[in-house]
Amino acid sequence: MKNLIKITVLMLTMACFVNCEDDDATVGDLIAPTNLTITAEVIGVDADNPNGDGSGFVKLTASADNALSYNFQFGDGLEAVVPSGVNTHRYSLVGLNTYTVVVSAVGTGGVSTTGTIEVEVFSSFDDIEAKELLSGGIGSSKTWYLDAASLGHLGVGGNVDIAADAFWFPSFYAAQPFEKCGIPISDCLCTDEFIFSLDASEQLTFELNNNGQTFFNASHQGVIGENAGEDACFDFDTSGVSLVSLAPSSFDWSLVPDPDFNARATTMNFSDDKFMGYYVGSSSYDIISVTNTTLYVRTVDALNPVLYWYHRFTTTPPNEEFNSIYNTLIWSDEFDTNGAPDAANWTYDLGAGGWGNGEVQTYTNTAENVIVEDGFLKITAKADGSGYTSARLKSENLFEFTYGRVEVRAKLPASIGTWPAIWMLGADYDTNTWPACGEIDIMEQTGQDKNRVLATVHHPAVSPGAGDGSDTILTTSTTEFHNYTVEWTPDTITFLVDDTVYHTVANSLDLPFESDFFLILNIAMGGTLGGDIDPAFTEDSMEIDYVRVYQ
Repeated sequence: MKNLIKITVLMLTMACFVNCEDDDATVGDLIAPTNLTITAEVIGVDADNPNGDGSGFVKLTASADNALSYNFQFGDGLEAVVPSGVNTHRYSLVGLNTYTVVVSAVGTGGVSTTGTIEVEVFSSFDDIEAKELLSGGIGSSKTWYLDAASLGHLGVGGNVDIAADAFWFPSFYAAQPFEKCGIPISDCLCTDEFIFSLDASEQLTFELNNNGQTFFNASHQGVIGENAGEDACFDFDTSGVSLVSLAPSSFDWSLVPDPDFNARATTMNFSDDKFMGYYVGSSSYDIISVTNTTLYVRTVDALNPVLYWYHRFTTTPPNEEFNSIYNTLIWSDEFDTNGAPDAANWTYDLGAGGWGNGEVQTYTNTAENVIVEDGFLKITAKADGSGYTSARLKSENLFEFTYGRVEVRAKLPASIGTWPAIWMLGADYDTNTWPACGEIDIMEQTGQDKNRVLATVHHPAVSPGAGDGSDTILTTSTTEFHNYTVEWTPDTITFLVDDTVYHTVANSLDLPFESDFFLILNIAMGGTLGGDIDPAFTEDSMEIDYVRVYQ
C-alpha cells in the first residue's frame, strides 16, 4: 500500500456572513458552520518521494459542524461542489508546486464559513507535444473551428455498459457534413472560435469566442432557465481565459478491440467551467487525436454519464466550398459527337425489368431511347403500347476504376413515375453477388418527389432492402442542369450537388469499396423508387452534359 502523508490540519472558525452583535452563529434559520477543519493527504509519499509519486493526486477532506456541503477551490483554476467534504484531486502542472486550497463550508440558508490550506505536491505527467499542437508552440496562439465539413463533427455514443461493441466512437449519431450549420437552431455552433495559447512557463490556456451564443443540449438548458425541447442556441456569456490542465485519461483506451485505433489518452481539464462549444455540462475532454490541423475529442454528458459526446475541430474556418483531393482528369465523355453514344465508353443493358426492384421498362439501345444530340446525351423513357421503353448505359469492361471523383452534369426528367439514376456498381458483381459487390448511387430521384435528390451506398451491412443514404432539396432538378458528384477515397465517400456536400459515408477495408467499379446511367419506370406512373405519361428524358472522372 502506498504511504500517505497528512499535511498540517488547519482548524478555523469563521464569522458568519451576517451582522452579529454576539458570538451566536445562529440568526433565525441561518446557521453558519463552525469548527471547520481541512486536511490534505498527498498520494505516494515515501522516503524517496516526499511530495508524492508524481501522479499529482491529493486527497482533501473538510469537515465542519452544521455544514450541508463544501465548495472546494483547488488553487489550479478548478473547483468542485462536494457534499461529503471528501475529494481526491489531481494536480497536473508539471514539477513541484504549492497550491492554496480554499474551502467554503455551506450551512443552512446558504451562509458559509471559509478556510484555506497550503498543498505542496509533485506532478510528473505532461504532454508538451499536445500543448504545442493545440497552441502552435510556446508564445503562440492557435484558433480552432468546428470541422463542419466532416462526418461526425458532432456525435454521440454510449459507454461500455450500453454500447459494449461500440463504446469508442459516435455509434448513436454522427452529424452529416454541415448539418449543424445554416439552420437557426444550431448555426451558432459553426461560428465558434476555440483559441489555445501556450506561455513561456508552458501553461496552456483556452478561450471560447462564440459571439455570445451557445449551442445547448436540450437536457442542459435548465442552467439558463430555458426549455426549448430540442438543442438550440441561446445567449450565454463564455468570455474570459480558462487555465487548461492536462492529465492522463481516466478511461482505459486499451479496451478498444480495434487494433488500428490508437487514442492519445490525454485529458484536458478547463477551469471556470469552460467548454468546447456544445454545452453538455462538462469541462473535461479526452483528446482522442490531435495534429497540426485536426483535433478529435470526446466528453461525458454531465447529466447522463452513460453518453459520450464527440467533437471534431480543424484550423480551417468552416466553409461549405468543397476542395477535392482528385484533380487530374483521367476519363470523360463530353458527348460532342451526334449519334449513338461512343462505343469505346459505353455498352448497354438490354431487356425487360432492369435488375429487379419491380421496374416495368424494357431497356433498348435504339435512338428513340438513347442518342447524343447538340452536345448532350439524352436517355428517353417512352410509353410503348401497354409498356415502357428506356435505356441503361454502363462502362462495364470499358472503363473501371478504384477511388476518384466522378462529376456528372445533368437535368432530370419531370414526369411522375420516372426513376433516373447516375450510379456505380462493383465490377465483380458476377461472382460477388450484390450487395456484397457494393453500390454507390451518385444521384437517384424518386418518381413521386421531383424536388429532391438522393445519394446512397449499398453494402452487406445495410442491404438488401436498405442503404446508407441521405437526400437534399433541389427544386430545379428537372428544369436546370446541376452537377452531381461523388468523391470516393479510402477513408470516405462524399456526395455533393453543385459542390455542396450533403452526405458522407465512412469508408473502411471491411466495406466493398476498395476495388474497381463501373459507371451506369439510366431511367427506370415505376418500381420501388419510381412508384405509380402518371397515366398520361408519353415520354421524358434525362439530359447529360458530361461525365468526368478525376484521380
